[in-house]
Amino acid sequence: MSDRHISQHFETLAIHAGNTADPLTGAVVPPIYQVSTYKQDGVGGLRGGYEYSRSANPTRTALEENLAALEGGRRGLAFASGLAAEDCLLRTLLSPGDHVVIPNDAYGGTFRLFAKVVSRWGVEWSVADTSDPAAVRAALTPKTKVVWVETPSNPLLGITDIAAVAQIAREAGARLVVDNTFATPYLQQPLALGADVVVHSLTKYMGGHSDVVGGALIVGDQELGEELAYHQNAMGAVAGPFDSWLVLRGTKTLSVRMDRHSENATKIADMLTRHARVTRVLYPGLPEHPGHEIAAKQMKTFGGMVSFQVEGGEEAAVEVCNRAKVFTLGESLGGVESLIEHPGRMTHASAAGSALEVPADLVRLSVGIENVDDLLQDLQQALG
Repeated sequence: MSDRHISQHFETLAIHAGNTADPLTGAVVPPIYQVSTYKQDGVGGLRGGYEYSRSANPTRTALEENLAALEGGRRGLAFASGLAAEDCLLRTLLSPGDHVVIPNDAYGGTFRLFAKVVSRWGVEWSVADTSDPAAVRAALTPKTKVVWVETPSNPLLGITDIAAVAQIAREAGARLVVDNTFATPYLQQPLALGADVVVHSLTKYMGGHSDVVGGALIVGDQELGEELAYHQNAMGAVAGPFDSWLVLRGTKTLSVRMDRHSENATKIADMLTRHARVTRVLYPGLPEHPGHEIAAKQMKTFGGMVSFQVEGGEEAAVEVCNRAKVFTLGESLGGVESLIEHPGRMTHASAAGSALEVPADLVRLSVGIENVDDLLQDLQQALG
């Protein structure tokens, strides 16, 4: 990070880290270096270390520096998608015969990567309720190299005590990986709590506008960062310059957006707890949530994701999704617009029949930054 970043306040870092003014024109926004190759000053004479944009690109470098600063890490790496980042991480850390502990609630694509892809080259995995440190400890084997955590988790909004699980993993000689997509570094910084690697789907809150797909890894250990960078280049699933520029634009407003997401989600969760057709509300900001105290300790606020279950089962949940008007029926999350989905049939269909299968009567909301009264009214009419 540049010496000019005197302030360590998140909001200032979000705007300035990695965003050095263009030396040629003084442009305050880093240019989109839409280029594949770079002129060398003689054989091996690289300008700024750039030779080929798979290996490095100035726009991607700006984003990676920004991400590292926001997560309090030493190295950030940007990828073409969240799953590309996860794939690079797993192939860097694991070898055939190794074991991974995965959570009993996680993004369906992550589960598919473990169950259908990574397992084919000899990596074993087992499931644990990561909200229970004792369950994590019990799931460890002598071959465990990685403990994987989502907190808050997708889609059941479970909370894991990062510091406690980090200590358990460290004692076992394993690395703790935390998917911080739901919380973002504005609300939670896993590296400061003992995690080894932070994973992001940049598609979500970091980009924030539903117009880019990307992923990231951030680490606090420089040597691990170099290993990941080697594999990033060798495997090639890097973030393109325009995608990097879009995410870099998004991180500048992350703090103000997350404040509004969280404020709206809190009001919606409160309304849902009082609705006659709602049987259960899953939101860590609710005092009755089993992970509320831990979330309050390790998060700034509780985020913009809310899930709930409805009476009437699966068909009733699907009907709620179909009746929504302001909430858009869609599979992603983290944009300025509110989204609604049925995880069992949409984002988590790949987990059907497994230990990660989600309840059929579950509805997941990504609460946007619209006027909250419009969102409340829409949900009330959708619930009937």
